[in-house]
Amino acid sequence: MSNFGFHDLRLVNPYEKAFREAVSAVGGAPVLQSARVYDDLAAAVNDCSLVVGTTSIGNRELQHTLYPLESAAPLIQGKAALLFGSEKFGLSNDDISFCHFLVRIPTTPETPSMNLGQSVAVCLYELIRNPSARAVTESRRSLSGNDAEQITRMLLEVLHRSGYTNRIVATSTELKIRRFIRRIHLGAVDGRLVLGFLRQLLWKLR
Repeated sequence: MSNFGFHDLRLVNPYEKAFREAVSAVGGAPVLQSARVYDDLAAAVNDCSLVVGTTSIGNRELQHTLYPLESAAPLIQGKAALLFGSEKFGLSNDDISFCHFLVRIPTTPETPSMNLGQSVAVCLYELIRNPSARAVTESRRSLSGNDAEQITRMLLEVLHRSGYTNRIVATSTELKIRRFIRRIHLGAVDGRLVLGFLRQLLWKLR
């Protein structure tokens, strides 16, 4: 991260709490020491308007648009989070439900998985090679992670109170709704409008 000018490292339930004292490459210690730790992914990406997951695909059936890294780099703009899973298991379906789209480093089919540190380096190199950060007008500004999750929760409550969902399929429905809200790429202005609709619906249903 330090090599490519990125410093905002966020960790969700890191395995080893002593990671801040780990021996790192020259210049890497400040990144580790300033890293923020969260109990869950929703809190970690709360202020991000774009969340991009990384995957080697494997046997997973994807429910998101998948881009090769080179094509995805110009799309990663604004307050964006690049999400990596563990080396052993990658991202869970629940993790991926917070993503707007997925990216893949074009490795060979015989050896699709990469070391986590190498994957991060390759992705960040591609981002600085294709700088895309630019001012975004209010009408085009993406919905924040906090607002996206609020819409998700409110819509789930509307569906529950209207009888559309039940406890048996609750987990599956939650993942589907969360993916849907990210997939449609609501802007900040439209997001506020949808929140207003849902508040009124819930007021009536309650």
